[in-house]
Amino acid sequence: VYEAADVIGRSAKIVNASSQDVQLTRLMSLQLDFDDSDYIFTTFRGAWAREMHRCDQTLTGGRIVNDSFTGTTSSRANSFVMLSRPKTGEDQGDCYGFHLIYSGNHCETAEVSSFGKLRLLTGINPREFSWKLEPGAQFQAPEAFMTYAPDGWGGMSRRMHAFIREHIVRGYWKNRPRPVLLNSWEACYFDISESRLLKLAKAGKDAGIELFVVDDGWFGNKHPRNSDNAGLGDWEVMRSKLPGGIPALVQSAKEAGVKFGIWIEPEMVNPKSELFEKHPDWAIQLPNRETYYYRNQLVLDLSNPKVQDFVYGVVDKILTENPEVAFFKWDCNSPITNVYSPYLKNKQGQLYIDHVRGIYNVLKRIKDKYPNVPMMLCSGGGARCDYEALKYYTEFWCSDNTDPIERLFIQWGFSQIFPAKAMCAHVTSWNKNTSVKFRTDVASMCKLGFDLGLKELNADEQTYCQNAVANWTRLKKVILDGDQYRLVSPYDGNHMSLMYASPDKNKAVLYTYDIHPRFGEKLLPVKLQGLDAKKMYKVKEINLMPNSKSNLAANEKTYSGDYLMKVGINAFTTNQAFSRVIELTAE
Repeated sequence: VYEAADVIGRSAKIVNASSQDVQLTRLMSLQLDFDDSDYIFTTFRGAWAREMHRCDQTLTGGRIVNDSFTGTTSSRANSFVMLSRPKTGEDQGDCYGFHLIYSGNHCETAEVSSFGKLRLLTGINPREFSWKLEPGAQFQAPEAFMTYAPDGWGGMSRRMHAFIREHIVRGYWKNRPRPVLLNSWEACYFDISESRLLKLAKAGKDAGIELFVVDDGWFGNKHPRNSDNAGLGDWEVMRSKLPGGIPALVQSAKEAGVKFGIWIEPEMVNPKSELFEKHPDWAIQLPNRETYYYRNQLVLDLSNPKVQDFVYGVVDKILTENPEVAFFKWDCNSPITNVYSPYLKNKQGQLYIDHVRGIYNVLKRIKDKYPNVPMMLCSGGGARCDYEALKYYTEFWCSDNTDPIERLFIQWGFSQIFPAKAMCAHVTSWNKNTSVKFRTDVASMCKLGFDLGLKELNADEQTYCQNAVANWTRLKKVILDGDQYRLVSPYDGNHMSLMYASPDKNKAVLYTYDIHPRFGEKLLPVKLQGLDAKKMYKVKEINLMPNSKSNLAANEKTYSGDYLMKVGINAFTTNQAFSRVIELTAE
């Protein structure tokens, strides 16, 4: 029981106290029974590039299932679910939140009996689960965390956010500031060179960015990584592109005045690789069947201790040889396909679980030896986003879809359970019909980063980015550690708004977004939350384009917290893809 966060953890363990083997085929982590079934069952579903879209289902008779069978938490269906009364809203009404602390196949069911009672279950997906429990052995199911809030979906989220920040996010980084980073992918893709990367790093420094990350395309010699069909598994620097190796990249970053990070995908292998040529039995693949390749790659069998040693060695070797590497972006772009482990042989029912446990073994070793090196979790976007993963990673990549309009919905979905501190959002070139300001304002509601060629922007856009980074850096304690209030849902119309308030209620940051307003639409004030009704707050619009002035009627004026929460601010407009960032300071 975590009293301060109002969160309870529950698990289950089976011990074989008999003298015979027991075959375990199902073990849920949490069961909760309700006397009635007058609830809405909320899940967050999607796919690659459309993660965490909210799905509300009214419970009647029978069973509703939310599950994953991809080997990861899955973009298809996250393991977080909610139960709330039909009249529950963002800030009022009963709401229960549940999340399985597990990074593999999961299953959540809400079942209504013939007597109108409700049973909720969550745990490891029983599909293809078969575990031999020998005499004296035991099996521990993963924990599931749950909370209850009488103050709606927002109240439930804030309890879960506080719980993550205090008990989940990786030790050393719990209270550490997150650096603004620039990633090389969309500026270079696979076409990288030492000179090009140095120019990009210097452009990042000019914009106030603190960390430069070299993405895919830096490795492979016999099978050069010039596309996604070769090189995975061969984690040696490509000499034709980067003759100075990682040391030269680290030095270039130092010359530019930023820290250096690097992309890896160590759980995967391309068939066109030296690793696969030497160890084809290290990949998960069916014997006597035509192999199916997802994104031209296969998943390494992490149930095999030798493979665990190899994956750990990828990180260990880079950091041993280059101790100034300050960040890893760890990717995982394929679900488990061709489901068969050459290592487990006649224990295939254990594969999905032993594979996940193998990943945890690797991550624990990395965390123990390198506790101060942060890592971003990426899984083809947001396919492995759960509390257990966040024990080893400092943050996660919400989606490969960085279109700011789409990101409003994706980030709204993830915010139901994850705090901004854990959610990475980057400014990219997706949807150039929107302004750089709009794209940046959308990303700055989370852990801000950039993934584009900054020198490709015009002078005003570059100046704007510098100012936006400076503002985010100045206010990131409020954004990343403050209480989040979702004010206007993008699902309810053509606008969206949310805000963060510091625990002492002396500072707040308000974000408002006009998505696709209708002609002649009536615009309503945005009513704030989380302020002190008795304090006076100065309102100031920030993140303005150079040589432009705010036309916010409340700008530079002072209002009571009571007024701001009951009457609000007229911040929405009839402009397409228009955004505002507003700072509130108690006087």
